[in-house]
Amino acid sequence: MNHQGGKQWGKLKESQKKELDDINQSYHSGGKFDDVEDLADKLISYRDQFMEFDEDNSGDIDLMELKRMMEKLGQAKTHLELKKMIAEVDTNNSGTIHYPEFLDMMLGKRSTILKIILMFEAMNKEKEQPKGVAPKKSFADLP
Repeated sequence: MNHQGGKQWGKLKESQKKELDDINQSYHSGGKFDDVEDLADKLISYRDQFMEFDEDNSGDIDLMELKRMMEKLGQAKTHLELKKMIAEVDTNNSGTIHYPEFLDMMLGKRSTILKIILMFEAMNKEKEQPKGVAPKKSFADLP
């Protein structure tokens, strides 16, 4: 794993983002997922999710990255459960989740454990409560 920082890391991330955007473009214009609502927005969201979990910028999520991802989400899994999650998505038997496999999972009709967890987490993020001190109210604010 390349532990570069600063500008090198930024260049690496930008390069990965461009590669994933190219894949997103093929999904957007491919016609296979035309029935998916807000496809462009979802592709951007999935790209960002994938980049967050692909810690070594290898282009795929391996067992250890999936393990850390599940721990971050508060969904720690056993080694066997993680292998099963990868096997559900891994269509080329590489033992990892490539970005197109990730997109097929997230956009497809089939439910996988990983898809359910990620969708549940996305719904929870949308409902986050405001933080900080509550604004003062007066009687005029009452209905």
